[in-house]
Amino acid sequence: MEKPRLAVELALLLLLATLWGVSYSFIKIGVETIPPLSFIAARTALAGAVLYAVLRGRGLRLPADRATWGAFLIQAVLNSAVPFTLIAWAETRLGAGLAVILNATTPIFAFLMAAATGRHPSGGALRGVGVACGLVGTGLVVGTEALSVDAFATPGAVLAPLAILLATACYAGAALFGARFAGLDPMLPACGSLLCGTGVLAPLALVVDRPWTLTPSPASLAALVALALASTAAAFVLYFRLLHTLGPVGATAQAYLRVPIGVGISVAFLGEALAPTAWLGLVVVVIGVAAMTAPRREPAGR
Repeated sequence: MEKPRLAVELALLLLLATLWGVSYSFIKIGVETIPPLSFIAARTALAGAVLYAVLRGRGLRLPADRATWGAFLIQAVLNSAVPFTLIAWAETRLGAGLAVILNATTPIFAFLMAAATGRHPSGGALRGVGVACGLVGTGLVVGTEALSVDAFATPGAVLAPLAILLATACYAGAALFGARFAGLDPMLPACGSLLCGTGVLAPLALVVDRPWTLTPSPASLAALVALALASTAAAFVLYFRLLHTLGPVGATAQAYLRVPIGVGISVAFLGEALAPTAWLGLVVVVIGVAAMTAPRREPAGR
């Protein structure tokens, strides 16, 4: 790739990492006055509608067969409906900075799931180091306080980090399941799964939250719109572009770029503070994710 074009693509990669890094702060602000279920239902609906408009603008149509939509529904459960809601709920109880660090361990969960299902992912010692660093870093981020007697007296202190990790495991499962969409334009499963996620979440939000009775603050509404349009719809478009220009390995670099960006935003704009063990965990997690996503060298002679 020519240097000027590469510089543009790397700038877009940094922008993508920023959009996904700031999403946790948007969630933190949004759930202050909007219940997590309604907040995420609105997020998926807005983002799905925007992506659908982009698809139509590109002259693409969503598949019409039942089997593909069934796969979209499974992808929606794994990639949006469940993890989005878990993260939003967790951020009513913990900071955005902790959420972004814990959620960065998706490549580690994907590796462990692939190994558990007999796919024998490659990568050798480097990936082993990445897994070890990811697990150790996660433990440091959660901190020993989560195992204290006082923490168990406040269930949210224990359940919130676990909810983030469960959401991360869902993302890893979605990455493995999403391999079946290789023959489709990448934006088709993105849009289809968001629309399916809306179909799952919207009825639940109507029954549970009765959103017409809510009085969300202007800040929460602004965070919702920014999350849906910038950190979901626009970020998906950027990601799919980078898959074509930088390749899968290059595009996954955002996984560790977004961690310091997301933490920095939460500290600078939300006034959050991380415990010393969490800062150490951040560094270890970034090292682990970098090891997991580093390019693999082909054996000599191939």
